[in-house]
Amino acid sequence: MLGLAVFSLGTSEFMLSGLLPPIAADMDVSIPQAGLLISAFAVGMVVGAPLLAVATLRLPRRATLVALLSVFGLGQVAGALAPNYELLFVSRVVSALACAGFWALGAAVAVATVPVTARARALAVMIGGLSIANVLGVPAGAFLGEHFGWRSAFWAVAAASAVALVGVVALIPRIPVPEERPKVSKEFRIYADRQVWLAIVATALAGGGVFCFFSYLAPLLTDVAGLADSWVPAVLALFGVGALVGSTVGGRLADRHLFGVLLSGTAASTVLLVALALTAGIPAAVIALSFLLGASAFGTAPALNARMFDVAGAAPTLAAATVTASFNLGNAGGPWLGGLVIDAGYGFTATAWAGAALTAVAIGTLAVSLRMHRRTPTRVVAGSAAGPSDVPSGVLSGTPSPAEATAAATTAAAAAAAGRGDGGGDGREDAAR
Repeated sequence: MLGLAVFSLGTSEFMLSGLLPPIAADMDVSIPQAGLLISAFAVGMVVGAPLLAVATLRLPRRATLVALLSVFGLGQVAGALAPNYELLFVSRVVSALACAGFWALGAAVAVATVPVTARARALAVMIGGLSIANVLGVPAGAFLGEHFGWRSAFWAVAAASAVALVGVVALIPRIPVPEERPKVSKEFRIYADRQVWLAIVATALAGGGVFCFFSYLAPLLTDVAGLADSWVPAVLALFGVGALVGSTVGGRLADRHLFGVLLSGTAASTVLLVALALTAGIPAAVIALSFLLGASAFGTAPALNARMFDVAGAAPTLAAATVTASFNLGNAGGPWLGGLVIDAGYGFTATAWAGAALTAVAIGTLAVSLRMHRRTPTRVVAGSAAGPSDVPSGVLSGTPSPAEATAAATTAAAAAAAGRGDGGGDGREDAAR
């Protein structure tokens, strides 16, 4: 159900990639200025995720999800009715704040319902809603924008939000507030950990590199590759199909080979962005590479999410908020950087080069994180084995059940036996702790 709700949120976040030309024409602004609407949404997510995570830390979970989804839907209505660029910009920020809160809380709830060893898969289910948004929602928005005007896409997302709201009310159970209330001061301690900051930087750079290019894919397809406007929804859908495949496969692999997925996926995105820069004038190449880029970008997303919960597991609500903010730092900075290179006269193709530069730096950041991780193994498994205080399900119940603590201890013992070094650290050290 959370994944289905994320479908409407994701459609709103990314559908502007296929609507920039008509919005720019209608609002009498340049395409890079219209691209700032994507950055505005992302900035709202960056600010809103930690802010709302802290503000709602002690509130009932379902009621909070319902309130945030309602505000998001009203933001879409405001965007559809916006008479000028400034009000459209404000509506995007308001929608983003609500979206950020829903993402952060929803991710914390999703992680809390599964064992430590299934985090990436649980997050992949939720991210699957975002992938389906790219497969169906974003191209549908581009189709509506082409045939019925860009405002119709906003109305469609508002309607989808209403359906999702009914589903959350009907199907998400009432989750009681924990008897032992979460302490904000305790959760904020995660920011003293260098690994948390490395995870933030890597996530922002990996996402920013892809969306530096993807945000301007529509004008690149028409102005550089020479495709007709009718091709834009199809190529966006193909990117989304790649995203769905990538998040499904990446979610399954990340639980066993976390850093392997992170490094190989980010490296693949870098190579694909360079290939897109070199072949931007060849329609068939751009179409095929767009599919592969969707797969590589979203294939690493579950691993990036899981890594944040690994290093910040003692504060699951802020961990969810932080990873949401991190992705959207990239989603804000990527389109902004893309707009800069376009305004500088380098053209739409340069967005791929700029994106590749960002993902290349992300690889270096991940390499540093892996080196530090091997010296100091992931503490979440160790902490869970040692005691119940760090088990994420405390978000829902205050303390984990004995079965959950036993499962965590079993996970540590299994890691010790396997001696895995890819995503789980040194198993013997974990078991000793």
